[in-house]
Amino acid sequence: MANNKKVKYYLVESSMLPEIFIKVTEARALLETGECQTVAEAVARAGISRSAFYKYKDSIAPFTDMKHGQIITFQMLLRDKMGVLSTVLNIFSGSGANILTINQSIPINSTASVTISAETADMEMGLEELKERLESADGVIKTEILAG
Repeated sequence: MANNKKVKYYLVESSMLPEIFIKVTEARALLETGECQTVAEAVARAGISRSAFYKYKDSIAPFTDMKHGQIITFQMLLRDKMGVLSTVLNIFSGSGANILTINQSIPINSTASVTISAETADMEMGLEELKERLESADGVIKTEILAG
C-alpha cells in the first residue's frame, strides 16, 4: 500500500456498496469458475470496463471468500460391510463439511482404507467432535487426520 499505511477492512452490507464493486466480484467469479476464459469476456458479461476491473479486483471480495475454512484430510480404516461408507458420508454431511474428494482402496482382509478431503468453512461442529463421531460409527476401525 502507498505510504506504508496499515490496511483496514470493513464489513458492509452489499446493498450499501457502489454497483461497480458488485460487478467486479461478478467478473472475478466468472473467471474463477471458468465460465469466462478472459478478463475481456468477464467484464463484458458483468457490464464494466477492464480498467474498473483492474482498479478494484484486489480490493473487493465477498465475505464468504474471506472466511474460507481449511481443507482437512481424514484417513479411515473401514470394515468391508454394506452401509459403512454411507454412514461415514452421512456424518460428514451432518457436520456441514463440504466433501471435495473420496478415495477408497479395494478391500483386503475385510477392511478398506478411505481418504476423504473436505472443506470446513461451513462446519457446524469442531474437528474433534467430527472425529469422535466418525470413530464411534459402526464399522469404522480407525480414524486419523492426515492434513489440515
